[in-house]
Amino acid sequence: MSAEASRAPMTIGDVLGLLRPDFPDITVSKIRFLEAEGLIEPRRSPSGYRKFGPGDVDRLRFILTAQRDQYLPLRVIRERLRARDRGEAVPTTAAPGGRGRPRTLVAAPSAAAPAGQAPAPEPPDAPVRLSRRQLLDGAGIPADLLDAMEEYGLVRRAGGAGSPYDAEALTVARAVAALCEHGLEVRHLRALKAAADRQVGLIEQAVAPLLRRRHPGAHEEAAETARSLADLAVRLHTALVWAGLRETLEP
Repeated sequence: MSAEASRAPMTIGDVLGLLRPDFPDITVSKIRFLEAEGLIEPRRSPSGYRKFGPGDVDRLRFILTAQRDQYLPLRVIRERLRARDRGEAVPTTAAPGGRGRPRTLVAAPSAAAPAGQAPAPEPPDAPVRLSRRQLLDGAGIPADLLDAMEEYGLVRRAGGAGSPYDAEALTVARAVAALCEHGLEVRHLRALKAAADRQVGLIEQAVAPLLRRRHPGAHEEAAETARSLADLAVRLHTALVWAGLRETLEP
């Protein structure tokens, strides 16, 4: 195998194949959950598929071994990963007797995708679902702050009262917590929520004709268009905010 092939990016299916001999319970949803928690950051292909490198697999082995052999919570694992990223020594996650000992991490071509052929499609996305405790731990926030976010409509459960939270709720909670560290209060962020709701309305109006089409793939096309419009809207919003701030900040 050439050096280039050994460094070829892997699909999430390839990663499952590498990890399952040591971690039989690993699933696509588990990997996506760890990504939502910010513990791994695989890059994305232009079409949106996750692409993993040997470093990502090594990081997953570290996390999974710490959970399996030492029953460490994600908060502690995150701290150890940060120390590891800084080059500091961290306690070993292998149990006595070598259980869970990492194997050599070499990315081999998938058996289902010989050289010269496109990789097998990534398994369909299963939505990430988080409990209240998982959301609090993942965002690193106290319960009263989450209560305030829900009160002002910034964070919502995926299916109403008693339902779990989705990955977007975790992203929002982290962003709100960071803004609050700068002295803002949750109630001050209602204007941002109102602006986001208006953007949602504009995008829904733009993709409505696509959703009314009968041909196969109409919903996928609408979703891709909505994603592109949302990205453009965020970029425009950022540019407009900076343009307004420049007048204030310039001497």
